[in-house]
Amino acid sequence: MRLSLRQEFYKLRHRKIIWLAPIILLVLMVMTGYTIGYNETKLSMATSYDAPDWLMLILVVVGATTFSMEFQNHAILTLLYKAPAKRDVYLAKYIVILGYNVFLHGVAILWTMLLCQTPLNRPVAWSTVYLYHQPLWENLLKTMAVDVVTTTLIISLIFLLSCLINNNAIVISVSLLVVFMGQFVSSNLLMANQGVWLLRWNPFNMTNLTREYYNYTTYYATSHLQNSQLLLGTLLYTGLFVVSGYLIFRKKRF
Repeated sequence: MRLSLRQEFYKLRHRKIIWLAPIILLVLMVMTGYTIGYNETKLSMATSYDAPDWLMLILVVVGATTFSMEFQNHAILTLLYKAPAKRDVYLAKYIVILGYNVFLHGVAILWTMLLCQTPLNRPVAWSTVYLYHQPLWENLLKTMAVDVVTTTLIISLIFLLSCLINNNAIVISVSLLVVFMGQFVSSNLLMANQGVWLLRWNPFNMTNLTREYYNYTTYYATSHLQNSQLLLGTLLYTGLFVVSGYLIFRKKRF
């Protein structure tokens, strides 16, 4: 496992997209700040200038190429030859992407602290009480922590799809559809079957976790689940996707 982790960290450090992503994130956050407006500073600070949506987009691209590109160019064969077991290769890739996920959320927090000091926003103290009767700094940290859980779910799904589909473009396309259309799919499913309580726990509904945290009233009407229920569902589906992806990867022929 240690050798596999070193290899994955080495490959990650030498990918250009990894170092360009924080700059791309900053540009997108600035654009969001202008879009939200000067007088919505508290919303911008609490949601890290809508960083969760942009981070999801970046992680889809990075995560999908982690497996799919190596399947396409057969580089995965070299990794499997050097590793003691397929499990080490799979878990090493997963752990490294999770680490990068946490890193990007930390960068988003730093960019937020920088942007809130610029003329982009109306000056607001971090101690100002906002969501859930908590100060803005706590809202920001909890939003980012919740989003780490949400993005971990998406990463797990990407790994599952990558093990099922070798084509990188298809994996990215399907992942983006789940990320940005999952909410609407789940909403339409629930509206068409209002009496079926179990459908509230469909995996598409779990993509609402971060959005519902910082906009509970609006998204509870869509998800029909409380924050704690969405969190539980997200964790359960994450475990299911990770295990399913590994089982497929273990039996995959290269």
